[in-house]
Amino acid sequence: MNRRNVDYIARYNDRTSYPLVDNKLKTKLAVSEYGVKTPKLLQVVRQQHEISHFREMAEDLAGFAIKPAKGSGGKGITVITGRDGDDFIKASSARISVAMLERHLTNILAGLYSLAGTPDVAIVENLVQSSPALAKYSFQGVPDIRIVVFQGYPVMAMLRLATTASDGKANLHQGAVGVGLDIGSGQSLNAVQFNRPITLHPDTGLALENIRIEDWENMLEMAARCYEATGLGYMGVDLVVDANEGPLLLELNARPGLAIQMANGCGLLPRLNAIESLKRPHFSPRERALFAMESFARR
Repeated sequence: MNRRNVDYIARYNDRTSYPLVDNKLKTKLAVSEYGVKTPKLLQVVRQQHEISHFREMAEDLAGFAIKPAKGSGGKGITVITGRDGDDFIKASSARISVAMLERHLTNILAGLYSLAGTPDVAIVENLVQSSPALAKYSFQGVPDIRIVVFQGYPVMAMLRLATTASDGKANLHQGAVGVGLDIGSGQSLNAVQFNRPITLHPDTGLALENIRIEDWENMLEMAARCYEATGLGYMGVDLVVDANEGPLLLELNARPGLAIQMANGCGLLPRLNAIESLKRPHFSPRERALFAMESFARR
């Protein structure tokens, strides 16, 4: 971890780029200029008086997600998947009133979930309808795909699946399942929960050995495009596969964790060294994605 912090994060990530990836709203606006799609933005709540507009906006919505722009680790994210009369239904099946959602927005603005507790902005996004092929493996939460990108090259990837332990969130530290993915094909490799090997999802009971991500080459190219959009040399790119929209970017992380190595059953360092030793880097995101697929595929 110390080597990652010093030799990669500190060396390749300019501090001036951090506010861009630590703020989900700024991220959405930046990547859109580089052809990277994100969930549709429904509303931005910057001031307390704007919360009153939320009630009007949500009147005819059956599903959406509320997120703190500067939140981390999934904190403060509320996912609404349906309606029951005047109440909304959360991803966990719990009921929540409009008044409770408005209080949640107030807490977000006050910085309850932001880094360092600074005042924040709330964003309301379209609900991601996960691809059925992947959704069946996750429990009460949308599965996402973390891709570590170094100097614009995708070097390692994993699928993250929500569990009861993770409270429906795809966060490995909270108990989500991490499934290593072959960069060359998008095929599942190993799976871990709490850094221990598993073969079946603890809640769905489904085997994790034959998962294959569709549109894999396109997802790697999307991840590679985030390098041009942010200038960050070392980052985690979190994508989801929407049933209607296809691959979408959820967020970027300038300090991606190392548990992805456990899920893949191999270390990052040889791949990082391979990129650093390139005499002639590839200029287009597509070229970098194809190089990674060829160079880092499991034979």
